Amino acid sequence: MRAASKQKKHKLTKENWTGLAFIAPAVILLFVFLFVPFVMTLGYSFTNYNILKPDAMKFVGLKNFIKLAQDTVFRKSIINTFVFVILVVPLQVGLGLGLALLINKKLKGISIFRMAFFAPTVLSLVVVSILWSYIYNPNNGLLNSLLGSVGIGPFKFLNDPGTAMLCIVILSAWQGCGFQMMIFLSGLQDIPAYLYEAAAVDGATPFQQFLNITLPGLKNITTFISLSIVVSAFQLIVQPMMMTGGGPQNSTMTIVYEIYQTGFKYNQMGYGSAMALVFTVMVLVITLIQNKITSKSNEE
Repeated sequence: MRAASKQKKHKLTKENWTGLAFIAPAVILLFVFLFVPFVMTLGYSFTNYNILKPDAMKFVGLKNFIKLAQDTVFRKSIINTFVFVILVVPLQVGLGLGLALLINKKLKGISIFRMAFFAPTVLSLVVVSILWSYIYNPNNGLLNSLLGSVGIGPFKFLNDPGTAMLCIVILSAWQGCGFQMMIFLSGLQDIPAYLYEAAAVDGATPFQQFLNITLPGLKNITTFISLSIVVSAFQLIVQPMMMTGGGPQNSTMTIVYEIYQTGFKYNQMGYGSAMALVFTVMVLVITLIQNKITSKSNEE
């Protein structure tokens, strides 16, 4: 009996070490690239650390955070980021669902359309941003040429503070909706066909079938997609960096782009760390709220 217990304990220990060996690389990477940078950011946020003058670093207490509260550009970047999130999430979800419904047909050659709609997702955001910069060009861009052919425009697009962020929203939704389309498509194909057949027999219209069968069947997938888009939307940096440089008049300056410029362009790593810390707290609060809403929705 004691021998069997000892053998079982030895086996359990061996399995534990095997499990630890498998998760060790992920834990090490998380520690090196997540935990350590966070601790360093926390420390730097209370200093005047300059990348070019590391030896002159001094502890300044809450000075960076007091300066941050008075920084109009940072406040503008927060507003711009939230505007982007509010606009791009419903647009990208709607486009992804619409394309999924469009290609969820057993038609000859439909795979070509699936590939075409998904193609922008695999392209680099840098390449896509440069491409759309030519499309939005106010002088000889493709979009103004098309609008001019029907007597509309020309528009300044990226050079106008009132339309620059909207242009980036449209580009971002176009580039990312292909990935959401494929997730929605898998969800649509998991909905039993007999539900639609029974609804059709009962006299339900296609729109009623969509409201009462399709949308409820895609509830969990829609929640997942919405959350993933929100997370990625808060990290917006490539599009404004490549297309507008945060302008005009800081109308496309985002939080992550402002942190990048402050830390690496102006070399104010201490002040940039304070920005990053505030941004981390903001994202954490929003994530907790989202989890709360999602949990409550699932319980209902």
